[in-house]
Amino acid sequence: QLQVVESGGGLVQPGGSLRLSCASSGFTKGSYAVGWFRQAPGKGREGVLCISSSGDITNYIDSVKGRFTASRDLARNTVYLQMNSLKPEDTAVYYCAATSVLNGLCVSTARMFTFWGQGTQVTVSS
Repeated sequence: QLQVVESGGGLVQPGGSLRLSCASSGFTKGSYAVGWFRQAPGKGREGVLCISSSGDITNYIDSVKGRFTASRDLARNTVYLQMNSLKPEDTAVYYCAATSVLNGLCVSTARMFTFWGQGTQVTVSS
């Protein structure tokens, strides 16, 4: 069964760091990209970034450049989202999603991601 599961959310103070994990199962190694998305209260979902099967990162929004990055542990089938210098406006439910539409390359739209996790809450507040 193909699935992805996020973990690692929580409460953090402004300026702090948090690392989210996205564990995948059922996928062929090297065949899928993983995207991170978020949805703040009262707002629509937005893409944060995507990491390809080879580790190349595509940023979807400018506001996280230089603060957020992603990495993959192929042995653990896990992708990480490292979030540094967090701001209150980063507060949201964060989702990871997987896609094999382009055989491991990142895609440009959320609708091309076919497997979604349940989300994990990140709250940035003092």
